[in-house]
Amino acid sequence: MTATQFLSVLLLAFGQVFFAVDATDEFLANGVTAHRGNSGDFPENTLSAFKSGMEVGADWIELDIFRTKDGRLVVTHDKTTERVGDKNVRVPDSTYEELLAVDVATAFRRRSGNTVEECPAQCIPLLEDVLRLVMKQNRTRVSIQPKMDCVAEAVELVKELKAERWVGFNDGNLQFMTEVKQLAPEIPVFWDRGAGTNIDDDIRIAKQHGFESLVLQYSGITPEKVQKIKAAGLEAGAWTVNDQSMMSKLLDIGVQRIYTDHPSALLALKREL
Repeated sequence: MTATQFLSVLLLAFGQVFFAVDATDEFLANGVTAHRGNSGDFPENTLSAFKSGMEVGADWIELDIFRTKDGRLVVTHDKTTERVGDKNVRVPDSTYEELLAVDVATAFRRRSGNTVEECPAQCIPLLEDVLRLVMKQNRTRVSIQPKMDCVAEAVELVKELKAERWVGFNDGNLQFMTEVKQLAPEIPVFWDRGAGTNIDDDIRIAKQHGFESLVLQYSGITPEKVQKIKAAGLEAGAWTVNDQSMMSKLLDIGVQRIYTDHPSALLALKREL
């Protein structure tokens, strides 16, 4: 066999192995939710943050959505762009075209001390763009947090794209999360709760509505609460944890999911367990 023939056979074999692995890929299940994407290293709620969240290996990335004046679903956390951008624009009162003029990497760039070359301008993405990005792979899923009454439009978009298997929803608004289950019972819901809510009531309501997970503000989590959540057949989660010592403490008491701006750090800790 010539060297050229050998190389051809080798490449063919590699391609077959790669295809076989890709075809059997399953979603990760490591309990690491990249909060607004990998927002510790990239501007929050941007395509670069979401791409990085997937690349580092978080099993879920999380994002926030609003509906614009012209009916587009956009990914951003606040009603205005003042905190993250170079212009202060009200998101629900603006068209998508108007929002595209805002550089939402501005605050991150200043905070990190990066130049524009190191941290290029970023615009607010459409939810559709993020969904299409996530649907290109089969390892990381995306949890959608509606910041206004736009659940029906979001679920409609998910169904239109046939993205159900890549998607979950999270929020503390019971009406919004109940609507998700009414419109798409197969989509998982992570119900966000505060530090001081009644855990027994939370569990009862979550079970009543078919939610999959209770995600508590981390300062209110106790071993007893975690045990109760898990005994009820729900996933026990915590938001939003960036201190590594707190991550370790929560993992030690059995918390199964942690939302964090630093998914790589959390994944490193979990590998040490």
